[in-house]
Amino acid sequence: MAWFKKVRKPIEPQSDKPSRVPEGLWVKCPSCGEILYNKDLVASLNVCTKCTHHFRIGASERLKILFDRQWEEYDSGLKSTDPLKFTDTKPYKQRLDASITATGLKDAVICATGQIEGIEASVASMEYGFIGGSMGVVVGEKITRAIERAMDRQLPVVIVSCSGGARMMEGALSLMQMAKISAALARLDRARLPYVSVLTDPTTGGVTASFAMLGDVIIAEPKALIGFAGPRVIEQTIRQKLPEGFQRSEFLLEHGMIDMIVDRRELKAAVARVLRFGAPARQRSVTATATTSMAAAAAVPITAELAPPKP
Repeated sequence: MAWFKKVRKPIEPQSDKPSRVPEGLWVKCPSCGEILYNKDLVASLNVCTKCTHHFRIGASERLKILFDRQWEEYDSGLKSTDPLKFTDTKPYKQRLDASITATGLKDAVICATGQIEGIEASVASMEYGFIGGSMGVVVGEKITRAIERAMDRQLPVVIVSCSGGARMMEGALSLMQMAKISAALARLDRARLPYVSVLTDPTTGGVTASFAMLGDVIIAEPKALIGFAGPRVIEQTIRQKLPEGFQRSEFLLEHGMIDMIVDRRELKAAVARVLRFGAPARQRSVTATATTSMAAAAAVPITAELAPPKP
């Protein structure tokens, strides 16, 4: 028998004492692995300060980035009625209720009007957290109304796409929204009003095949996944290996599919520059007059302060 015997101690259970470090205080960048302080990440508009990786953000956050101040939302009460009574692993109605609870939205897009650097515009921003930002009947109706509202008020249109494509739980009804929105954009074009399409990660499927690629100017975020079918499906179809970076925004810019790639921190200024160039003459003059008036008002107290005293 051995003189010494190592006694195996049982593993002690983890203490129930709560951690002093708050949950969600730090975020790890999936691209470079940098540990980021959450408040610093929010201050940089959810862009990694080391490698400029763009984290996905919600529809309301994008509107806060684009608009100067408060905006007016429209059609927020529209909700799908589950027209096909669709069921796969669980009923479509349950998926809708779960997404409404998770996001606080009735469907996958927010449509609003507001000012972008003094230029009033009609903006539709898609929410990926709502069933993958899929385009159903409600999404198609809300975006179409946003376009028609822009025509009535002579406003430019900005659509921020973030979607997995058409919502197949609504079958052919969801596919009809591609033609519906495209027809509304054709009327917008005949009215000579600009349309700026902003593509974010991901923009795929029927959204890419319709309104996302119909912009007068198409802007994409860096390294955003943009395409119709997924890379694996394409490789299996053509039986060839796809090139490096295929379906990323840099690849599309190189091949002429988009017009520019803009960092999220510079997106508002880039969109405003495009709208300022393409906005109707009436709105340009109103914006210029407002800017001049603000500058003049700001200059009054300075001039009075520097004026020499009267003898």
